[in-house]
Amino acid sequence: MQKIRKGDKVVVLTGKDKGRSGEVIQVMPKEDRAVVRGINVVKRHQRQTQTQEAGIINKEASIHLSNLAVADKDGKPTRVGFKVVDGKKVRVAKRSGDVIDG
Repeated sequence: MQKIRKGDKVVVLTGKDKGRSGEVIQVMPKEDRAVVRGINVVKRHQRQTQTQEAGIINKEASIHLSNLAVADKDGKPTRVGFKVVDGKKVRVAKRSGDVIDG
């Protein structure tokens, strides 16, 4: 079970976007990376296709999972633990002790 999943609200711990938060769009577990909406935005040159115009576009690049932390209910970063509740393994916020739904 992954500590950070698609749809989670996360806070960036280090790098140029430190302190900013966003929603996880995609997780790449084999590379230990995630794409977060509005975080680590880079400019890419786009070749023209039948559906797209040519030009420079902004898009989110992936960020390493070690630089992300799940946001607690108050928006501050928290570590994630696991607990068995009603026979199911669930994610738990270490800071508040609440179950992270997902």
